[in-house]
Amino acid sequence: MSNNNIPKMKCLIIDDEPLARFYLKDMADQIDFLEVVDTCATALEANNKIQENQIDLIFLDINMPYLTGLDFLEQLENPPLCIFTTAYSEYALEGYRLQIVDYLLKPIAFNRFYQAVNKAQQQFILFERSKRNISLDDPYLYVRQSDTFIKVSWVDILYIESMQNYTKLHFKDKTLVIHQTMKAIEESLSPEHFFRIHKSFLINITHIEMIAGGRLYINKTELPISRTRKEELLNQVVYKKLISK
Repeated sequence: MSNNNIPKMKCLIIDDEPLARFYLKDMADQIDFLEVVDTCATALEANNKIQENQIDLIFLDINMPYLTGLDFLEQLENPPLCIFTTAYSEYALEGYRLQIVDYLLKPIAFNRFYQAVNKAQQQFILFERSKRNISLDDPYLYVRQSDTFIKVSWVDILYIESMQNYTKLHFKDKTLVIHQTMKAIEESLSPEHFFRIHKSFLINITHIEMIAGGRLYINKTELPISRTRKEELLNQVVYKKLISK
C-alpha cells in the first residue's frame, strides 16, 4: 500500500487562545496531508467533537480553563495521536508518559511544526497499514462481553450502532451488545469494507441494498446518512461501481 492511498489526517486544534488557534490552523493548512476538522477553546468542547467526528490528530494546549490538556488526554479511552502545544516546558515528561507524538513550545516555528506533523504522519501510516491487513481469508474477530469472548465474522456484520455507553453489532439473525466505543471498533475493522455514515452508525458496505436521499437501507432497515458523509459515501463506494452514469 503506497503512501498515496493514505487518507488525510483529520485534525482538531484545542487551545483557549484565539490567536494560537488561528496560527496553528494557518500552519496546518499549508500541509497537504492534514485536514483541520475544527478548532476548540476548551477541552470540554473538544470532547464532544472527538465523539462526533473521526479525529486522527489533536494539537493540544496544556493550560486551559476547567480541564487541563493533560487531564483531558488521560480521560480519553482511545485518544487520537497528540501533539502538545504549550508555553511551558515542565510538562514534557508527563507528555511523553502519555505517549504523545511531539511537544512543541510556543512560539512555534513552522520548521518544528512541520517536523512534528511528519512524525505524526509516519505513525498514522503504520496504523493505517495495520488496519488494512484484515483479509477476507481471515474474517474473524473476537468481541468481549464481561469475561466472555465471542468469535464473530466481520463479513456477517450488517452495521454497528453506537448507544452512548455501549455498542450494538447487528447481524441478520442476532444483535450483540458490547461495552466498546464506536471509535475503537472502527479502528479494528477494514476501512475498505466499513464506512461511517453517521456519528451513530458504521456500516458494512457489502450489505447496502439501496441509498435514497439521506437514507440508506440494509436488511430492510433504514439508516440515516449525515450530510457531511453522504458525498464521501457516494464518491468512495457508489460511483466506483456505478453502471449507468
